[in-house]
Amino acid sequence: MLRSVMEPPWSLRIEDQAPMTVVSIVNGHAWVIPDEAEPERLAAGDVAIMRGPTPYTFKDDPATPVNIIIHPGQVCTTRNGVDLAERMDLGVRTWGNDLEGSTTMLTGTYEAYSEVGDRLLRSLPDLVVIRSGTADLPVVELLNQEIGREEPGQEAVLDRLLDLLTIAVLRAWFARPEADVPAWYLAYGDPIVGPAIRLLQNELARQWTVASLADAVGVSRATLARRFSELVGVPPMTYLTDWRIAVAADLLRQGNLTIGAVASRVGYSSPFALSTAFKRIQGVSPAQYREQAVG
Repeated sequence: MLRSVMEPPWSLRIEDQAPMTVVSIVNGHAWVIPDEAEPERLAAGDVAIMRGPTPYTFKDDPATPVNIIIHPGQVCTTRNGVDLAERMDLGVRTWGNDLEGSTTMLTGTYEAYSEVGDRLLRSLPDLVVIRSGTADLPVVELLNQEIGREEPGQEAVLDRLLDLLTIAVLRAWFARPEADVPAWYLAYGDPIVGPAIRLLQNELARQWTVASLADAVGVSRATLARRFSELVGVPPMTYLTDWRIAVAADLLRQGNLTIGAVASRVGYSSPFALSTAFKRIQGVSPAQYREQAVG
């Protein structure tokens, strides 16, 4: 999480390849110019989500030439490759070209790819903008108050606040008529399918059947199977398999568990059973996936 304070002219080219970035304008304004979407002018109180890894640019004005590039790992340089980390350091989690600058932005970047998170990101456009006053986002003020503090556990506090802001923005976006809302997201609100989805996600290691899942949510097997397929678009056990493989992929990327431990964590009886299902969905074995992800 970072606070940027800028005084015109300024232009930041973001090439960090992060899957998702959230930016809130605290004061002033900024133009966000995605490579593959229309530019948007952001004013104080607006919040934007940029979906990567496609690059985009933040500017004080569309005509301002790029003078700063943000690379993977949040490395910041001039266009000629000169490092700007020290020159633009303005204090605790604060960065920019002028501490008294007219524009202040809070930026939270999700740098790690996640198979589970990608299920949500695929439904978003390259740029999501929630205008000031159109959604209740009190967490922005909390972030602005907390970001300059240097206290034990502060990073964890900021990470949780960023997650809360992201959830609030996504909820506001998916409530709009123009949003491409995933079927499974809508199904969360159903009194039968919603609890079933939460059980499958929260108890991956349990040896579920449609009958046991139906019993857990208090309906007949036929009712659950029919309603689940209607709302989510796939049968319950297909959804469970897809979710297990997505979680397994994320655990494999972390690299600190054996393939056997990953298999057990997501409900497979052996590494071989996991490998069979994983290769069918991902196209590679768990070992190959881990090697490609961390290699």
